Amino acid sequence: MLLTRRLSIFYILKEIRIEFIYSAVIALLISFLTYKFHSDIPKMPISIPAFLGTAISILLSFKLSQSYDRWWEARKIWGNIVNESRNLTLLLQSYIVKGNEDDVRQIALRHIAWCYSLGQSLRGLDPLENLEKFISNEEIKRISAHNNKPLGLLQINVLQIAELKNRGEMDIFSQIQLNKTLLNFSSSMGMAERIKNTMFPVTYRVFLHLMIYIFVITLSISLGDVNPIFETPLLLIIASGFFVLEKTATLLQDPFENEPTDTAMTTITTTIEINIKQLLKDIDIPKPYEPHTFYSL
Repeated sequence: MLLTRRLSIFYILKEIRIEFIYSAVIALLISFLTYKFHSDIPKMPISIPAFLGTAISILLSFKLSQSYDRWWEARKIWGNIVNESRNLTLLLQSYIVKGNEDDVRQIALRHIAWCYSLGQSLRGLDPLENLEKFISNEEIKRISAHNNKPLGLLQINVLQIAELKNRGEMDIFSQIQLNKTLLNFSSSMGMAERIKNTMFPVTYRVFLHLMIYIFVITLSISLGDVNPIFETPLLLIIASGFFVLEKTATLLQDPFENEPTDTAMTTITTTIEINIKQLLKDIDIPKPYEPHTFYSL
């Protein structure tokens, strides 16, 4: 997730470097052809590129709005996971009969493992990475058989709570409340997976890029009387502005791709780990996740 710190100009240039090169080539080529065949190329009214620029602005506005909605929904999902994670630990400590602190700790640590596993899974990384700090090797082998590793962890927690109920360590009402909380985690996971697996139409991006290049061509022809030394940088600045906005929308529409614009799942999960371990009065409490220079993962 991008922070309010100074954004690296190199990061911006890196993201639009291909489009910038294409725009520069087009601008220089059109400027050369306009200069070389000035008498043969008809005058183009400035209203044509102005109309195209307005149309591009509308399309960009729509894409930015839809992309931000997807990003904000992902952030709300993880905000709900934070709240429910705290609730789960408090309910475990409240509902389970005293003397079963080891079970409470085991379920709570397994839930921390679930949070890390879910974040890794959504980013397409190894969902079992570093889980040995929270669960046993036997449980790691057990969930390895699942295609959906976070779902396997949820199942183990549900079964352990059912076992506690069967042993008389909690009543049926407590079991229902705890299961409801765990089902909320399953629902949040499903919503995040829906965002991950629902792609924004690629044709929209291709069509938008094509319109921007056409805009650069028409604007270059319209500014044929302007000195190329001033015309080319002006075209590049205008085109780059459109491409930066389009790239921003493209990055926001996929909030689980391990990019600086991602939902800060690692930071959020570290906060969850800190909160839960403090409730458990654990001494091995990690420090808050340190963000990078201008973004946090």
